[in-house]
Amino acid sequence: MKAIVEYNSRKIEVDISNPIDISIPIDMSKDKINAWGVEDPKIEVVKYDDYEVSVANGAVVNFNDITFNPHSHVTHTECVGHITKEMHSVNKNLKYFIFLAEVVTIAPLFHNGDFIIGVKQLKNALKNKKRDAIVIRTLPNLEEKKSMKYFNTNPTYLSEKAAIYLREKGIKHLLVDLPSVDKEKDGGRLLSHNAFWNTDGEVRMDATITEFIYVPNEVEDGEYLLNLMIAPFENDATPSKPVLYEILK
Repeated sequence: MKAIVEYNSRKIEVDISNPIDISIPIDMSKDKINAWGVEDPKIEVVKYDDYEVSVANGAVVNFNDITFNPHSHVTHTECVGHITKEMHSVNKNLKYFIFLAEVVTIAPLFHNGDFIIGVKQLKNALKNKKRDAIVIRTLPNLEEKKSMKYFNTNPTYLSEKAAIYLREKGIKHLLVDLPSVDKEKDGGRLLSHNAFWNTDGEVRMDATITEFIYVPNEVEDGEYLLNLMIAPFENDATPSKPVLYEILK
């Protein structure tokens, strides 16, 4: 099944029957990702008194409670409300869901004891390309990313200059396979979050950051159509399901 999308003056053809899902789900049957030291997510059968409501237990439906934190347990998309005193909802501010995206693979630099994604690396990857979104895959790209326990591990993050570059280049949607675009412990400065959303100037309310993605190794770097699907929570962040479609030549 193919679709043609008109993007500015260009017609983009994609095979919508061949999606590339780059989200990490909450899967209780497997080891799960976790960040920030919170308890693991839970999916539990609802109980009335001592009766568990499940088909296996004789009920006509399965009826589960789910407890999770989007920032800690699952692929999620966040808006500037993540770092502001005012409540801003990603569900209200993300109004469009189809974007032209560039997938790039970055080998983090070792700098002052940390691994970072630097501005020169992004400039080399994007060059003069104009994109709505960037999807950053870091190396090494191991399956363990889907189940990492990131608390107190000082994972890779973006430099402030890199975030400023993406903002100034017009990137509205930043997707990373990391728990955060900022250093795990930076004294609350959140330099890259603030720089990307431009909190010291005209705040970019419609810009988003998506964390905890996983781009399979077989997906080549290059241009894709991105469908950034989110769950309808009125919150600074929500679970999301970013899906890439290869652009047919």
